[in-house]
Amino acid sequence: MTAALFTLLYLLLLFDGGHRLFRDSDSGWHIRTGERILSTSTLPRTDPYSFGKPDGKWVAWEWGADVWMGALHGLGGLGAVAWLYMASIAICTWLWFQLQWQLETNFLIACALASPMLSTANIHWLARPHVFSWLLLLLALLWLERDAARGRAREWWIWMSLGAAWANLHASFFLLPLIAALFVARLGWRPLLASAVGTFLNPYGWELHRHVAWYLADRELLRLIGEFQSFNFHSDGAGQILLAVLIAAVGAGILLQRGEYRRAAIGLLFCGIALRSARGLPLLALASLPYAGRALSRLPWPNTFPQYGMNLRAIDGTFAGWICGAAALAASYALMCSPWMQRHVGFPESEFPVLASTYLSQLPAEVRLFAPDKFGGYLIYRFDGRRRVFFDGRSDYYGTAFMKDYIAMVQVRPGWRVHWQRFGFTHAVMPLDYSLNGVLGELGWRESYRDSTVVVWTQP
Repeated sequence: MTAALFTLLYLLLLFDGGHRLFRDSDSGWHIRTGERILSTSTLPRTDPYSFGKPDGKWVAWEWGADVWMGALHGLGGLGAVAWLYMASIAICTWLWFQLQWQLETNFLIACALASPMLSTANIHWLARPHVFSWLLLLLALLWLERDAARGRAREWWIWMSLGAAWANLHASFFLLPLIAALFVARLGWRPLLASAVGTFLNPYGWELHRHVAWYLADRELLRLIGEFQSFNFHSDGAGQILLAVLIAAVGAGILLQRGEYRRAAIGLLFCGIALRSARGLPLLALASLPYAGRALSRLPWPNTFPQYGMNLRAIDGTFAGWICGAAALAASYALMCSPWMQRHVGFPESEFPVLASTYLSQLPAEVRLFAPDKFGGYLIYRFDGRRRVFFDGRSDYYGTAFMKDYIAMVQVRPGWRVHWQRFGFTHAVMPLDYSLNGVLGELGWRESYRDSTVVVWTQP
């Protein structure tokens, strides 16, 4: 509980969670989609936001998370949405330590691993639905390990409910049957079959599985999306992340040597996912490091080391308690929703056209505004979805061909003007460092607005 409270305080006071959780503008369209679902009591089946690819078939595969975000936004604005994800991340830390204790990790080793865990996970500390998948992953591993320890799986409806919840919150639901399959020899088929059936309890049925499989199999599309690429270990601050990967790999090797093949497989599974895609690094930190902790705890340490760790854990246990955690969550919610904090919460002005939004709101409703996908979600949020955008972060909706045309325009590649004219843009809002700014000026477009973040161009 102490580590969870520390994580919550860190998010509130040092991480600047009120802004940094919104450094990905996809949060904007998730919020507006949730509000739309709540107001209409129906799921969107076609796109409501884009003029670049209007009214096409759209699978809102994270609709459950959207509803949570929309509901909290209605209660307390962006402060309440930020609190939702701060609380979820803090609970992830608590579950991470609970998994460590279930795996019999030494207290000192668990605490030492907390630093690379937090440093690795925070690269995707964002107000986006994937955070809910972290909670469910840790909960699934904790339940599976507890059930394996007692030699009996919990009731089928529990696993089915977990699968259903995951499928309606985030597209990574396939991980649940995958890790449950590793426990078949110990727990039988109940967790695997019940969780797999549960994933079909969603408004799209099997169509959700087909859509996710198509998306993940489209390598050409995923190559165009930065967060699906391998992490750049030469970037600033990558040392802790590299350390987490090395510890996870070493831990899996030790478990293999000890004959703990199921646990080694879990560690290696998330190592492979993390090396393939930067999005998998937080999964490695959350799922592989606890197993590495178990492995490291079984090295031939001096006799006093295990006992010292047990003593410290006993001291830490005196600070645990549901009352303390509930009070911290209630206090943080009141803080995030307070009028003072609301002035310090929202999409960062340094990354999005926040200052320019007043000018953009004065443009006629029929304008066709070019904006990069980075801005799309914010614009959907800022204008309540009423001003259609050219492009936003829903890469599965727009597809490979659209993204290639977009990249050709942004990077001013040969033939870019054909695509530009096809969409009939009348205005453009772009970051100051885009090459397209200079080209539009040469073509006679007029600079109608500029601030420290963006420039707005108007068709001649």
